[in-house]
Amino acid sequence: MEKKPLMPLAVAHKHAHGHGGGAERTWARPWRWAKTAFVLAAMLASLLLVCAPPLLVVLLDLALPPALLSATLRGSLAPAVVAQARAFDFRSSLVDLPAVSAARALLILCAYVVCGGDAYLGVVVACAAGSVSYVLAKAAAVLPRRAVAAAGAGPEAMLLLSLALAAAHLGVAYRTSCRERRRRLVYRMDVEGAVRLKGGHQTPKGLKQCIV
Repeated sequence: MEKKPLMPLAVAHKHAHGHGGGAERTWARPWRWAKTAFVLAAMLASLLLVCAPPLLVVLLDLALPPALLSATLRGSLAPAVVAQARAFDFRSSLVDLPAVSAARALLILCAYVVCGGDAYLGVVVACAAGSVSYVLAKAAAVLPRRAVAAAGAGPEAMLLLSLALAAAHLGVAYRTSCRERRRRLVYRMDVEGAVRLKGGHQTPKGLKQCIV
């Protein structure tokens, strides 16, 4: 007779545990998806950072300014962008900053894929100088007006982000150019060493033209 009161308690405990397990199962699948997406994104970023840093900076330059613009506008991105584009004002609109970043990123990407080496570094320097000049002019036009108006979310973060991404492009391009120069130097030394091992003390003129 003492065991009978325990049965309703056990059933109630099992019922409550079943509800908790259902809630846990409901959250388990999205949590696994989120962890998988995070791991894949981290692996892709690590791969690009090691193998192709210019591509990583290009992707950041294409993704971060629109995301920051969406957070700055505090609303639906597409209607706000269309409205600012129709009533564009250099002293107040912010849609031109992501456009400048996208143009810079695409030009640098084309130079990295097609040219490489010193030509790639020259294109990056030109694009960075042009975009930085535009951003500084934008800051000179926007920030005094913002100091007077002091309304809404400011463009300081977007201006600083554009400058930081331009600096990142320059740093990555300089490292890539130095790596290409070291690779060409090692290749030249290997070719000259192979020629000397064959008995020639001087590199032929045709071979010099090829390796230069």
